[in-house]
Amino acid sequence: MNFTVAIVGRPNVGKSTLFNRIIGRRISIVHDKPGVTRDRIYGKADWNGKKFTIVDTGGIETLTNDVILNQMKRQADFAIETADVILFMVDGKDGLTSQDEDVAQLLRKSGKPILLVVNKVDNYTRISHHYEFFKLGFGEPIFISATHGTAVGDLLDKITEFIKDDTQNDDDDIIKIAVAGKPNVGKSSLVNAILGEERAIVSNIPGTTRDAIDTSFEAYGKKMVIIDTAGMRRKSRVKEDVEYYSNVRAITAIEQADIVLIVIDATTDITEQDKKVAGLAHDAGKASIFVINKWDLVEKDENTINRYRQNIRNEFIFMQYAPMIFVSAKTGQRVERILELINFVMDQYTFRVKKRLLNELVREATLMVEPPSIKGRKLKIYFATQTGIKPPTFSFFINDRKLFHFSYMRYLENRLRETFGLEATPIIIKSREKEASR
Repeated sequence: MNFTVAIVGRPNVGKSTLFNRIIGRRISIVHDKPGVTRDRIYGKADWNGKKFTIVDTGGIETLTNDVILNQMKRQADFAIETADVILFMVDGKDGLTSQDEDVAQLLRKSGKPILLVVNKVDNYTRISHHYEFFKLGFGEPIFISATHGTAVGDLLDKITEFIKDDTQNDDDDIIKIAVAGKPNVGKSSLVNAILGEERAIVSNIPGTTRDAIDTSFEAYGKKMVIIDTAGMRRKSRVKEDVEYYSNVRAITAIEQADIVLIVIDATTDITEQDKKVAGLAHDAGKASIFVINKWDLVEKDENTINRYRQNIRNEFIFMQYAPMIFVSAKTGQRVERILELINFVMDQYTFRVKKRLLNELVREATLMVEPPSIKGRKLKIYFATQTGIKPPTFSFFINDRKLFHFSYMRYLENRLRETFGLEATPIIIKSREKEASR
């Protein structure tokens, strides 16, 4: 079981800055507008050989009628419940506020170990001014500057004192799934339906999910991580810098994933932005699944699904390998089959073939369809070898790259798919020139 540390506190005290400082890369959006981090953001941290999961939460507003702020509080509450240690962050420049005291009262009820972290302390000669935080009853505060990294190492020392078992599982065995699509297609609802819990904030306000959110879980005996990305807008429509970082985050999530669930709204026409999202996954060499959401809202006859399936194939002609599934995140229709499909695709995405079998296929393929020739010079394929997975990658050693025409490369790709059952994964074929003698 992963050791989990949650950073909580009222809005705009520097939680995301500390989160990014600890994990060493910019995942949580850092901005001086309260409420920017709305959902729970997970990251992996390693300090002196001890690994743990750290959670950045939206700021807790204890008294508010705002629907988003109330949902942010619920997300923070969930993080508190699942954490092993809580970092209660306050703002050293603002001093102790009534909101801090309200959060402290909430944390006392948790019964969890709590480290009081006073942030934005840049002048250590004035630490005595901050001892008002002692009255919160959480022991001696830890004074840091998340922006400058001051004393963050001391804080990490304190955190890792709580970790008794630092054994970790190999992340290579974890299937990483990115849920991507344009805004308001139902990505967060789909994540919630897959996980069976209210994991991400669901609202009918487009753009509610601004951050990418990682959740670890197990299904069919396999470990998985699912990432609900912010809805990607066209760059011309990205007006706020926060939305710009969300777009970057979604692109990064796709690059880090094994499988991308490309969520499409069945009730609207396919747009250029849908194609852009799919293109990012394809260009990154990721296995992909088209998840056609809101299928319950579509009026149907006996040919509706076939027409829509053909339309997907026509619009995304560059991704004929990607399977599709028609679901309703709202009603749960076919949602359970998504995980089965992920397993099916992942088996192909990590497929390995023995060199002997691969070259037998090459010999048979070249006998069935003769390699092309130009001006009397004929393509020769000396041998082939698999050089990678995720996706399956094959190198063909040939006499001349100019002779290895795209159409023949596509023919060999199709033979690989047919022979080894690789219909649901991208395949990369590379050519390398080699002399006739091995």
